[in-house]
Amino acid sequence: MSAETIIYNAKIATNVFPSFVEAIAIDGGKVTATGNSDEMMRLGGSATKVIDAKGRTVIPGLNDSHMHPIRGGLYYNMELRWDGVPSLADALRMLKEQAARTPAPQWVRVVGGWTEFQFAERRMPTLDEINAVAPDTPVFVLHLYDRALLNGAALRALGYTKDTPDPQAGEIQRDNRGNPTGILVAKPNAFILYSTLANGPKLSREDQLNSSRLFFRELNRFGITSAVDAGGGFQNYPDDYQVVNELHQMNQLSVRLAANLYPQKAEQELADFQRWTKTTKPGQGDDFYRINGAGEMLVASAADFEDMLQPLPDMPPVMESELKAVVQYLAENRWPFRMHATYNETISRALDVYEAVNREIPFEGLHWFFDHCETITDRNLERIKKLGGGIAVQNRMAFQGEYFVERYGAQQAKRTPPIRRMLEMGIPVGAGTDATRVSSYNPFVSLHWLITGKTIGGLRLYPQENRLDRAEALKLYTMGSSWFSTEDGKKGALAPGQLADLAVLSADYFSIPEEEIKQLESVLTIVGGKIVYATAEFSKLAPPALPVSPDWSPVKEYGGYAKASNQSLGASHSAACSHAAGHTKESNSWHLPVLGKFGLWELGCDCFAF
Repeated sequence: MSAETIIYNAKIATNVFPSFVEAIAIDGGKVTATGNSDEMMRLGGSATKVIDAKGRTVIPGLNDSHMHPIRGGLYYNMELRWDGVPSLADALRMLKEQAARTPAPQWVRVVGGWTEFQFAERRMPTLDEINAVAPDTPVFVLHLYDRALLNGAALRALGYTKDTPDPQAGEIQRDNRGNPTGILVAKPNAFILYSTLANGPKLSREDQLNSSRLFFRELNRFGITSAVDAGGGFQNYPDDYQVVNELHQMNQLSVRLAANLYPQKAEQELADFQRWTKTTKPGQGDDFYRINGAGEMLVASAADFEDMLQPLPDMPPVMESELKAVVQYLAENRWPFRMHATYNETISRALDVYEAVNREIPFEGLHWFFDHCETITDRNLERIKKLGGGIAVQNRMAFQGEYFVERYGAQQAKRTPPIRRMLEMGIPVGAGTDATRVSSYNPFVSLHWLITGKTIGGLRLYPQENRLDRAEALKLYTMGSSWFSTEDGKKGALAPGQLADLAVLSADYFSIPEEEIKQLESVLTIVGGKIVYATAEFSKLAPPALPVSPDWSPVKEYGGYAKASNQSLGASHSAACSHAAGHTKESNSWHLPVLGKFGLWELGCDCFAF
């Protein structure tokens, strides 16, 4: 029988031996053979689709081990994305234009994926600037997990006045008369940010379906073919999973999803897991959509949100008892689980619980892992290794490394997280982003961070010994991540028998200058042998374009991740230099003035290089 598809004349990174081949044959959604172009062409027939890659680099489909695509898809069409926007001036222009076209009672939402350090101006927008460009349309701007900026119209829509009390977790900043200024501060976690955002209007069911499809196609644009969904705040199961369920039933998913179940109410987590184990089980589903297990939050008392502008949180005394009840139940029912943990102090206490449960109910053969682990010590790495756990790492430090260095110092940042040590110890490690409310979903921004050790703003955090070469980083983003959905050996390599998920890249990942890695995209993305995205010389192979709804959606005007042209990048470089020369912290009174501490040369500007 002949192959359904053959791709030839390519530089194909297989992730196995041999490391590179010229051609690949695909049939039945799987790789059937790899080799040189002549060999693979002999496997074709009259019905075979033959694709000349024109010498381009092909990689296995990228697999994000920790992101939030199900929730992200429900809101994508409502969000004005500042991911990759090169200047604050550009961002404010976009905000002004979108506010003008957004009808009442809808909001303009800028929700994650950006940092002040990406902007030429090297600062956040001020409330005055936001109110000036959007005086009448409610605007909610989320910055990482530390704060949100609301314009006057948003305060009015929410009913926030001088009489509105602060929530239990969070602060409404006020002026000297007690009136809300528009800044919401996360203390000690992001509840105030999430709960405020949840008060805004939602899309209709039809628009949510369209939004999710467009978001998944946007992920395909960057070569993402799989993702492990880590649940999330205000992502209720099963209600908020109905859209992705429907897309799955209609064969309209273009990204493979493994979903974790995340309890929403403090002190009711065990009851949620007891209910869920009666109606579903890990692995339920198929290769496109399946249930993965429990987490990333297991109990609210163990959730240490990574707000680097605040001191590390001290978990309450009830953490151990509540966590033990849940982990013991999950272990008894052989449910894989994951746990969000930023700080070593939280990890130590969690491991005390895990080791106690393991003595009663052995973890052997049970997939479990931590997420993040920025400040983990070697001692706790050894404990994880002994218990058979893994660690999913994300490039959150690329977005807030400057804040971390300001609080904890450059020395501590050198191993935050200690990825090289994890690999040396043989701990399973998968790469990802934690998109969309902190990091951008662009995997090449994360790969750039793994390879260079640099933040978005150009600050180098890691010495060479805690950085990866390009092949290692790619393997973490493909083969490594497959372990975290219990699919290792099924995907992650372009080898016979594995799923035919791949991306043809816009430039050669293995040879371009390091700084160009974060500008990469896919020009042809294939999932299960099916083309889900195509552009450039492959445009004729692209699936039909999707409409964008509603008509006022920011996606219709700006798309998702914005890439600056070379000319724009040059202009941004000049603006950053001129801005730094006159930088004063008074320009944004609540903004942490880290630029003055690190110096522009340390942030990657060539003009002051030594």
